[in-house]
This record gives sequence, C-alpha cells and structure tokens, in this order.
Amino acid sequence: MMEMEMEMEMEKYSTDNLVQSVKEDLFSASADVYSYMSSCAYDTAWLAMIPDPRQPHRPMFPGCLDWILANQNGDAGFWVDQDHLNLHHQSVHLNLPSLDSLTATLACMLALKKWGVGSHNIHKGLRFLEANMDRLLIMQQLHGPPPEWFSIVFPAMLELAQSQGLEVYPHSPASLEALKNVFNQRETILQGIKRSSIPGPGPHPLLAMYLEALPAGYKNLPEECILGHQSEDGSLFQSPSATAYAFMATGNDKCMCYLEALVQRCGHGVPSVYPVDEDMIRLCMVDHLSRLGCAEHFAAEIGSVMERAYSNWVAQQGRVPGMNNVAHRMYEDSMVFRLLRMHGYRASPSRFCWFIYDDQMLSNIEENRGFFKGAMYSVYKAAHLTFSGEDELDKAGTFSRKILEKGLLCCDPEDGAEYFNDLQIEILHELKLPWLARMDHIEHRKYIERSQRGYGLWIGKTSSIRLSCFSHKIIRHLAQRNFTARQTIYNAELEEMKRWSKDVGFANIGFGRENTAYCYYATAVGSCLPLLTDLRKIISKCSVLVTVADDFFDEKGSADELRDLTKAVQRWEGEGLSGHSKVIFDVLDGLVNDLVLGSSCQQGPNYMKKILQGIWSETFESWLKEAEWSRKRHAPPINEYLRVGAVSIAIQAMILPACFVIGPVLPWNSARYRKSIQLLMVTTRLLNDIQSYQKELETGKLNMVMLYMRENPKADIKDSVAYITEILDEKKKELLELTLMNDGNDPPKEWKKIFLATLKAFQMFFNSSNAFDSPTALLEDMSFAFYDPLVLHDAPETSRVLSESLKFPSELKNSKTRNPRKSTLMKFQKDVIGHGLIPSPSENKKSSKQFSISGRVHYPRRSSSYMVTSVMPRHAAGIVFSM
Repeated sequence: MMEMEMEMEMEKYSTDNLVQSVKEDLFSASADVYSYMSSCAYDTAWLAMIPDPRQPHRPMFPGCLDWILANQNGDAGFWVDQDHLNLHHQSVHLNLPSLDSLTATLACMLALKKWGVGSHNIHKGLRFLEANMDRLLIMQQLHGPPPEWFSIVFPAMLELAQSQGLEVYPHSPASLEALKNVFNQRETILQGIKRSSIPGPGPHPLLAMYLEALPAGYKNLPEECILGHQSEDGSLFQSPSATAYAFMATGNDKCMCYLEALVQRCGHGVPSVYPVDEDMIRLCMVDHLSRLGCAEHFAAEIGSVMERAYSNWVAQQGRVPGMNNVAHRMYEDSMVFRLLRMHGYRASPSRFCWFIYDDQMLSNIEENRGFFKGAMYSVYKAAHLTFSGEDELDKAGTFSRKILEKGLLCCDPEDGAEYFNDLQIEILHELKLPWLARMDHIEHRKYIERSQRGYGLWIGKTSSIRLSCFSHKIIRHLAQRNFTARQTIYNAELEEMKRWSKDVGFANIGFGRENTAYCYYATAVGSCLPLLTDLRKIISKCSVLVTVADDFFDEKGSADELRDLTKAVQRWEGEGLSGHSKVIFDVLDGLVNDLVLGSSCQQGPNYMKKILQGIWSETFESWLKEAEWSRKRHAPPINEYLRVGAVSIAIQAMILPACFVIGPVLPWNSARYRKSIQLLMVTTRLLNDIQSYQKELETGKLNMVMLYMRENPKADIKDSVAYITEILDEKKKELLELTLMNDGNDPPKEWKKIFLATLKAFQMFFNSSNAFDSPTALLEDMSFAFYDPLVLHDAPETSRVLSESLKFPSELKNSKTRNPRKSTLMKFQKDVIGHGLIPSPSENKKSSKQFSISGRVHYPRRSSSYMVTSVMPRHAAGIVFSM
C-alpha cells in the first residue's frame, strides 16, 4: 500500500521536478557517494565478530552487532544485503532466498553466537536454513557448479558455525551429496589458484581476498604473508571481511585504522568494498542514466563528469598495472574507456588490454574465470567500440567472449531462471545480439525492466555490489515516465505515417514492399535522438519513398517507364509522366519542396533545393543502371558494381534532408562529411548484399556476393560472405571512429548521431537475415517498442529477462531425451554460443582451414584486390578503398 501511495504521489510531480530531484540527489556538491552503497550483511558480520583490543569480552564495533539484530528479514529469518531486503516490501518476486542469503545468514548467526546475544534471531536463522538450504543446494547442483565465491565462503561458514555448536549441516542424502560437491569444488578452485602463480609477497591475491574463508591449512601463515597484499589504506583488497580477519590474526595497527575509518565513514552497516573511487561512482551514474534512457535530461551534469574522467585518464597515462585486485582494475579501466569513447573522447585501449600479451595472466584468467567474470564482461562491452587498427582490443573482445561463454556453459537458462544472478542475466543479454544491431529505445525498456534492484557496480566476494540509490523510486519513476512518453509519441507518429502513406498513394500501390511501419520503426528506435518529430518524419518518408521507387525499378516498371522517370527527376519536371511514375515523382517533388520551405539554411532555399535534387537524380540514375544490368543479364566488374551500388542504397537521399533540418549551416561537402557518408554508403550496401543475395539471385539481379564468386571461380557462397564480412567489419570500425570522436572540422554532433543510427538500423535489418523483406520478422519488436506497457512488478524479473534473452525452438523445448542437462546445453549453444564460440560439426568437416570468431566462419583471404572510385561523381569526392 505504501508503494502504491508513493507512486501516486510522484504522479503529481512534473518531469522537470523529477529531473531536478535526481540532480540534487546524484550530482549536487553535497551528494555523498557512500550513501549510495548498500550495506553488506556478510562483511558487517565480520566486523561485529572483532573483539575490542582493550576489552576482549566486548565487540570492538557494537553498532555492527546492533545492525545485525535490526536487519534480519523478520518474516523469513535470513540476512542479506540491505538493497535486497528493502525490495522485500516492493515485490515478492525480488525477495527469493538466494545463495548469498545462506552465507550472510551463517555469518550473522556466528556474530550473534560469539557475543551471546540474539538467541531469537539465531533460532529464526536456523529455521530459515532448515527450510531452504536443502532446496537451494540441490537446485544449484541441477543448474551446474555453484559460483566460485560460494564454493569458497559457504563451506567455511558451515565449518565455523558447526564449531560454535550451531547445527547447520543438512540431513537429506540429496543435499548431503550436493554439499559434498561444493566442498570438492572448493578444493578444486583453491588448487587451481595455487597453480596460477603470481609474483609478489604472500599468498595468491585470489586466496588473500578470501582470507577469512580459507580452510585451516591455508590460514597458518606468518604475519608478513597475511599482510603481504595490504594496501596503503590498511586494507586487504578494500575488503572489510578479509581485513577484519587479518586484524584479528595479527593485531596490525593499519588494519585497525582502516576498520575504524570504515565504520566512521559508512555507519554500522558496512558495504562490501571500501574505499571506493568516487569519480568511478559518478561515472556509474552516467552509465545508469544513459541505459535508462534519461541522459538527455542531464546533459550538463554528464558533461562535467566526463570531462573530469578524461582529465583523470590522461593524468594516469603510463601507469603500470599492479597485481593486487587486477580483475577490478580491468573492470574499471575498460568501463571508463567505453564511456569516454561513447562521449567523444579519445582513449587508448592499451590501459586494460595489456593482459592479451601476458600469457601468464591469460592462463590465470582461464583457470579462475569465475573471479574475472565481471572484468571480462566489461572488457567485452568495451570491445564493441573497436576502431580500425586496434588489434589488441579486437583480441581482448574475442578472448573475453570466450571466457563469458565458457562460464555460461555451466548454467541452465531454461530450467530455473531464478538461479541466474544479475550479472549472468546481463551477460546473456550482451552475448545475444551485436551492439550495433540493438535499438536504443528497446534497450532502454529492457534495462528499466531488469534493473529494479539498482545498478550493479562490481561483483563482490559474496554478492553483487549495488549502488542502491539507483533503485530510488524517483529515478525509476522518471525512467518509466520518460519511456512511456516516448512510446506515446512514437505510436501517434506511426499512425500519422501510415495515413501519409495512404494519402500519397503508396499504401495501395500494388507492387513491392509497403514498409512504412518498418521504416518508421528503424528511424524512431535506433538511436536516442532528441524528440524531434520533424526529423523522424523526414527520414521515414524518404525511406518509404526509396523503398517504393527501388521496387518499381526492380519489379514493376518497363524499360521506357524507368528511363522516363529518371529523365523527369534529372530535369525535375514531371510533365508527361503517368501511373506509378507520376505518383513517385509527385511524392518526391512534394517532399523536397516541403523541406526547402521549412528550412532555415543560411545559404538560401535554392542552394538546398539544388543539393537535394542532385542527390535524388544520382540515386534514380543508379537504379536505372542496375535495372539495365538485370534486363541484359550483365554482370559488371566489382569496381563498377560498388560505384553504382553505394549510390543505389540511397543513404544520402534518406538522411541528408533530415541533417539539413537540424541546423542552418550545411557542412555536407566537408572532407569529414564526405568520408563519413562514403563509409556509411558502402557499409549499408554490403550489409544488404550479404543477406539479400538469395532473393536477388531469384529475381535475376546480381550483388556483391555473386559477383565475387564470378571473379573467384574457386570460391563458394560461404567464401564470398566471409570475405565481404571481413571488409565490412573494417569499414564499420572506420565509420564508428568518425561518428563517435569529436575532432576538429567535424559535421555537427547531431549529424553524426544520425549516421550512427542509420548504421545500427541497417545492422538490425540485416544482422542474421533479411528482416526488412519479411512481413513478420519485426512485428514483435515493434509491439514491444510502441504498444506493450512496461512490465515491472507483476512478473518475476529474471523470468521476463530470460524469456527475451533466450528464445529456444519450441520443438527442442518439448523434446524428451535421456539427458535433459545435455539437451538444455545443446539448446543454449544453438541460440547463444553459436554466435561466436563453437563451429558446427559440418563446418569442421568441410574445411580444416576455416575457423570461427564472433559468430562467423572465416577462410584464408583470397588474393583479389579491388579499387572503387568516383561513387558520387558530382556530390562527393568518391570512395577509395582496397579489398
């Protein structure tokens, strides 16, 4: 009821009020980043166990003991991190007991038992364990090995509890078997860590990080070894629990000072990591608001945060990476790099890609991939922004994907969604679809729905470290309102576009593809552009016109009709046209006139009109040329095909009119504009050709795939597609650099956003099939974007996310096999791992020379080389690139 009342109260506030409230909460000078950190029950319990050095019969931090007494889940009897406990009152689905609740509950019971208080709390904790431990252990065993942290910490907590007279071991044969597997897993992990030798004092860093939870045989260390990884702040890896144990074992003054400073700064419910990089927390704010789709409201604040981040990045150039907490360093550096690039700053990936050249570190990551999962997730996301020539980032992306996929092979995504933690859900989402193929509006929706627990900052020792303020109701309400407002606007604009298409005669023209809805969908949801209605309508109308005219040249028009229409466009006079030709020209003429009348171009309306007429004239000429090739069954040389095909994809015709609407200055003929638009024309043409060659072959129209085979007789379809894909990937990297970086004499930022949105739209349409030509391929996504309301508290979060992330074939869902676990893994490999790790058996048989990277089969490069020139003879310098 309180939740509903608060939601109703927030409905009274305007969006501006909500934005101002968030600014004060997150970006004001008085904002305290530690107030965003969730209290960790496990680490708080270890501080509560420390005896006061002056009065050993009393706790050193009695306030931590009081926190434990006050923060048990009163209904269920378990302890867990504070952000999880708070959500108990918001959604029952988010309060499922989990593995981290077992370790936290055991640690809190140990603290209470040590000081002889809270017998009622201990009793409730024992009842919780008796009711839930068997189920959680058995279900975890069914879904693969437990997380590494659990296999280390849970056995230690059981052993400590048993030594203090707490009867906590399970009794059923099935749960005892599961527990035995956890203990065996602990030994396997510890032995693996010991084999991964890292130079430096003391035990392996991964062992020292879990100092309080190591078996007795690993703890009998001299003081200098225990403190071998102590930081300048007195902590072991900024871990309160490990530092608490080190202090109890050694009495080290620096440890004590760290612990006292921790409680003084954070209160008696301590976080699982301290201290934190406050600038890093602010970057997380930027990331979170951007992923929620709210960044447009905080442009100035985000700009300030990114400027400071870049200054810090430059100041730390040349820093030598240390071995202490190296995974966390990789995570932070790769995240900062990704955000800097997304905001136009130049940053080198060598800051975090150094591990690619360190065989010992690669082996360490492979051997202990569970501990590096968060780091590899962040590195993989950073690798989406690889520029041309950045081989180290390419390699880091390939390696990190392999590590993430291996980790997910141990999980079963179908049989128990609630056993997937937040990071696994994010990894599943990240691996499913290339970043360039994701539509921003849909990404915002999915993130809003799956991030109700706040922002996952880092994977802690026993749970995710969360910035709990980010689940604050005001921020969530702002994100929901923002998304719903966009959805309403998009819905109305789509209906308007449909009416326009009908009014001008396109909706019932009788041939080709009537793709008004698809054209608007790609324009609206591809990139989070400002809410400029005119911009979306212009791009959508031009795209619909291109689709209809292209189909007329491909399918419907006679040779005479096509020549007459092209000549009419060249002289910009429609007299003498009739039928479909007249409809197409009239729509074109009306669009251009409307644009010129509504423009504020400083060079004058006639200047703008002449540019647009020239671009459309070249586009129609290219369509005519391709139609003549098809009629004559002529196969042009690849050079000539690309010169014409880069124009016939009609990118300039679709987006340049919208660029003119944005600002009064037209830098369309600058060198960087020409290079950007040339790359965009080539990449979109090749994306189209890779997925549409079969359809065009059936209609007698050649494209790059077939022409490559014609000029390379020994090549087959796969050879051709692999070769073109290799070139396409390189061109996309070049274009990505031009659209993301803020260099001198650039086109306006808004233009570059349109370029990137266009690339993403084509990547979406032609990612793994020709979705643009399918009448049903995008209907579900369109409903998701324009019509379906947000799903928040009325369905389990993980189940919703997994149902979208992994859509297994129905015939496999219902199949009965002797090994359900193997069947599930086969389905998982088919839908996710097949994007980049495991080549199919048939591929292995066909050629021993091919190999698989990032979901594509690659072949040895052919020796052919092509040069393309003069793609736009009158309106650009031309495209020159080698293949």
